Amino acid sequence: MAERIDPIELMPVSRHARRTRGLLAILTGAMIAFLYIPIVFLVLFSFETSNTPGLPITGLTLKWYETMLKDRQIQQAVLNSVIVAAIVAVVASVIGTMAAFPLVRARLRFADSIRLLFTLPIMIPGALLGIGLLLTFRRVLNVELSLATVIAGHLVFTVPFVLLIVSARLQGFDRRLEWAAADLGASPGQTLRHIVLPLISPAILAGALLSVTLSIDEFVITFFTIGPQPTLPLYIYTSIKLGVSPEVNAVATVILVATLSVFGAGSVLLRSGRRLRRREAR
Repeated sequence: MAERIDPIELMPVSRHARRTRGLLAILTGAMIAFLYIPIVFLVLFSFETSNTPGLPITGLTLKWYETMLKDRQIQQAVLNSVIVAAIVAVVASVIGTMAAFPLVRARLRFADSIRLLFTLPIMIPGALLGIGLLLTFRRVLNVELSLATVIAGHLVFTVPFVLLIVSARLQGFDRRLEWAAADLGASPGQTLRHIVLPLISPAILAGALLSVTLSIDEFVITFFTIGPQPTLPLYIYTSIKLGVSPEVNAVATVILVATLSVFGAGSVLLRSGRRLRRREAR
């Protein structure tokens, strides 16, 4: 019996295919280098001996990390950013998840328009959002600017991201699992706690991790809504006015490692959750 031949192998191939693949590989490598070389230099210059980092490297040292650990201003700025990011992640996840359910399941008449209104802050420039929030807090509500106003400002643009991620997961959710749980005598609360939330938890966790990253990185809205307590982006901004210090590079490197660690831990949790659900299904 003759072996079946894949039709793709019989398709004509251009004589320039190998050259094209080579050019695409070079272009891909150049794009990856363009994205990651600045990060490599950021980490490398954090170990630079000189006060003005640059090429060539004069020597390697850990003194900038020691200076960072002794600087109370940096520690306070990092602590403020971590507090804001943690609160934003929790609140944005709760609000975004609660808003996703009616948008997906309530069969609203103008669901698309409502979804557009929820996601509109993503499309508005940060400067406009910052000015609007500043006027609202100071001129309308007469509220003193503080970390609380920063948290409120960050929620404006992080909640839509959580809403989109959770909504996408709910749209692909198999409702027959809920019906089966109801047939077996589970109450709506039990179904939500034991069936729905565990299955959409990866989307909720992804939204929370994205909220943490966006909150720590946000500068424009923070600049308009911050009080006397600085966050890390504002501290870095005020520091680089006098030149980029290796101490700033050390802070950025620590934040980079912390961010990668958070995403790595999130990935491990997601994989562990999937394995547990597969074992329970068996």
